Amino acid sequence: MPDRILFWHRRDLRISDNLGLAAARSRSPQVTGVFCLDPQILSRDDVAPARVTYMIGCLAELQQRYAEAGSELLIIQAEPAKGIPQLAQAIDAAAVYWNRDVEPYSRDRDTQVAAALQEASIAIKTTFWDQLLQAPGSVTTKSDHTPYTVYSPFWKNWISQEKSAPVPALEAAAGLSADRKERAKAAGAIALPSAKDLGFMWKAPLLLEPGEGAAQKQLSEFCDNDRYIAEYDEQRNFPDVDGTSKLSAALKFGAIGIRTVWAAATDAYQRCRSDETRRNVRTWQQELAWREFYQHVMYFFPELADGPYRQPFKDFPWVNDEADFQAWCEGKTGYPIVDAAMRQLNETGWMHNRCRMIVASFLTKDLIIDWRWGEKYFMQKLVDGDLSANNGGWQWSASSGMDPKPLRIFNPASQAQKFDRDGEYIRQWLPEVRHLDTAELVTGKISDGERDRAGYPRPIVDHKQQQALFKDKYKAQKS
Repeated sequence: MPDRILFWHRRDLRISDNLGLAAARSRSPQVTGVFCLDPQILSRDDVAPARVTYMIGCLAELQQRYAEAGSELLIIQAEPAKGIPQLAQAIDAAAVYWNRDVEPYSRDRDTQVAAALQEASIAIKTTFWDQLLQAPGSVTTKSDHTPYTVYSPFWKNWISQEKSAPVPALEAAAGLSADRKERAKAAGAIALPSAKDLGFMWKAPLLLEPGEGAAQKQLSEFCDNDRYIAEYDEQRNFPDVDGTSKLSAALKFGAIGIRTVWAAATDAYQRCRSDETRRNVRTWQQELAWREFYQHVMYFFPELADGPYRQPFKDFPWVNDEADFQAWCEGKTGYPIVDAAMRQLNETGWMHNRCRMIVASFLTKDLIIDWRWGEKYFMQKLVDGDLSANNGGWQWSASSGMDPKPLRIFNPASQAQKFDRDGEYIRQWLPEVRHLDTAELVTGKISDGERDRAGYPRPIVDHKQQQALFKDKYKAQKS
């Protein structure tokens, strides 16, 4: 009889195009899935209710897909180093497979789980970099084979390398016998809880319906529709336009495989009939490469999870005014484009990427507040909150990360004038000033009287003064 294999899902909540799962099925039809609700993660103070809600929805569909393939996805709620070996022993698994991760906590956790399984004489196989098109270490500098710390040369090397095709979905798997199901329950297998059961409440609609099916449908719509990927470079910067893929949460949780995404993008590129459309598709491919760049960086420089990369910011004299930070969180800074973006985040669990850069620059360069405050707040709200991407984006905006242009400062007014020129985005999220002229909204030049009548706050800082103050602090740090 073939060996029973337990496949441990983490950020790969799908049965198609899953490297580790496909490898498990190629070894044996007896594949059982498991997802561990890790208390070390769920008890952290940076877990977003929207993100947990999306994850639970993905797990519900994953259970259904396992059933359709002939097997089951078990759920446990335990410390992984205890729960995974205990479950593996209960169902007589000969091996446990899983895909690798780049995050520091995940790597430490996996080392502990691997040691516990080996102590129990259960084999492991964990060589799969499922969430990346290129594994860490495969894209390095040509001179001394060290990790890249700047995106542009990383991209040139990364795009030149061959990308793997999607792998087959799980099918014709053999489920557990009745007695092993009972033993699994005794070992901690439970019914899938709701987000509310876990202590997380989210009532607003999610940006994208959870699960593999919705992610695949969204990918097809984005890549096959001339209104989307073929105009991506032109439309992606306008927050009032439906011009992005909306796949960020699906990629964070692996509701869709990155090889599937790349294949769709490549197919769209090959269908292009003009340099303009090729440029649009290539820009989206570059965004996928940014995602990989930040993951490679997190793998090789795990200290980034806790602090800055660049020396001047290791002890930067942030102002860190609590009242200013609260105003920023609530969308009450008096700067319309900043406040609109923060309210979008608070109400939907998502924010347009252009606006993420605007509000991050405002927090760090105008309010002069430590970027880590904003990074954590984003993780507390974002449905697509991902350590590598969120950390990378915040350090880029704060000038503390891997960026050759250290003093990039966004002017909220000029950003709004360029990317929300009709004020439609601001009007959508700031209903109290919806009646004002577009010029007032996008420049932020609203009279104090008009602000008071509308119940909209006056600016909490002066951009020009704060920009000069930040530059002075930076100059002093470098000297």
